Amino acid sequence: MSCGNHHDVDCSEILQRVYVFIDDELESASVEEIQVHLDECGPCLDEFDLERSVKKLVHRSCGDEHAPEGLRERILMRITEVRLEIQTEE
Repeated sequence: MSCGNHHDVDCSEILQRVYVFIDDELESASVEEIQVHLDECGPCLDEFDLERSVKKLVHRSCGDEHAPEGLRERILMRITEVRLEIQTEE
């Protein structure tokens, strides 16, 4: 994905790291880099907001239940695969 504007970091790279950003699992330099990009790029901000909303919805729906080990990684891997398929088609 690209919004067509120049950014220091490509939109696709930002979107690949957005899940870790949402979970506050990035070092501060990467957090700042992603935040600057999201401040400048409306399409990426929209995608970020969507992903954050989905995460909150899943969290509310699952309550205190915990997913089996490795499930999160498999889901993220599949999402990445689908994104790459979509990018290839464009």
